[in-house]
Amino acid sequence: MPIGSFRPNPFGLFDMIGNVQEWTADCWNDTSDGRAWQQGDCSLRVIRGGSFSRNENLNPSAFRSALRRATWSGWRNRYNYIGFRVAREMTVPTNPVPLR
Repeated sequence: MPIGSFRPNPFGLFDMIGNVQEWTADCWNDTSDGRAWQQGDCSLRVIRGGSFSRNENLNPSAFRSALRRATWSGWRNRYNYIGFRVAREMTVPTNPVPLR
């Protein structure tokens, strides 16, 4: 299936449900307001999203949640269902080159 086959989520992101859970920049906190927390127990990180290879994630509601285990130290281990997304901010050129 081509990338972007479905509508974006409310944040404008495409293809956020798939084959891995995403390891985020959030430090562990008891609550979340949607922003990345950079203070708290930063030895523990939050994993968001769902993975089709995990049985508990077969429920569609699992794709709207976050794995927030205070005792999880999985960042020291390898798992085939946890990944991370590389992203950066980009500026739009003032005079973009037209596509042919």
